[in-house]
Amino acid sequence: MILAIDIGNTNIVIGCCRDGKILFGERLTTDKTGTELEYAIVFKNVLEMYSINPKDVEGSVISSVVPSITDTVRAAVKKITGTDSVIVGPGIKTGLNILTDNPAQLGSDLVVGAVAGINEYPLPLVIFDLGTATTVSVIDENKNYLGGMIMPGLRISLDTLAGKTSQLPQIRLEAPKKLIGTDTVECMQSGILHATASGIDGIIGKIERELGKNVTAVATGGLSGTVLPLCGRDIIYDDDLLMKGLMIIYNKNKS
Repeated sequence: MILAIDIGNTNIVIGCCRDGKILFGERLTTDKTGTELEYAIVFKNVLEMYSINPKDVEGSVISSVVPSITDTVRAAVKKITGTDSVIVGPGIKTGLNILTDNPAQLGSDLVVGAVAGINEYPLPLVIFDLGTATTVSVIDENKNYLGGMIMPGLRISLDTLAGKTSQLPQIRLEAPKKLIGTDTVECMQSGILHATASGIDGIIGKIERELGKNVTAVATGGLSGTVLPLCGRDIIYDDDLLMKGLMIIYNKNKS
């Protein structure tokens, strides 16, 4: 059994896999002040919820975009499982050819998602990850990571909108009942969600024109399920994309 952890700015995704099958995936709040012991207790509790003995974990893999807590999480995993984690970063085997100007700068979450994508879906491929930031990864038919885009995520945009105006409230990110809102909350929901959905549709079209080819579009991240029903393009929703990528990377580097 393998323990896989993806550390994001807002959430930590934790899951276990056995024989290539994902047993579970859960989201925790990223605590940048958490101690090794605190994380160990949280991880142990999650495993026990699924009747998994931490000592049955034979290996672990971690990707992180929060360097300040990577070592803390790695130590916590070591404390409860006794395993030394594979850390996604430079020098790790991925099967992905990164053609960006500085491959070392590419976020480990983007690498992990792309690795899963090239193993799961037809190429060329565009991957949208809707998290704290909304990221776009473009992979060509030869498994080359060409580059992508980074833009403010839905929650950042919404928090900024409410925080920088005097009369707009903080609201929940829920799909509006109709496009044309008739009160403030509906107008904000429609604006932020339909703008994001239209942006995704438009970006796919622009990428296809630049590549001169049709692409497979895949989306992941906690907010994808809210946005994708509003999109006009065919986009595959894969909430387990990062777990799949982490398992592939673990298997390539477990020795």
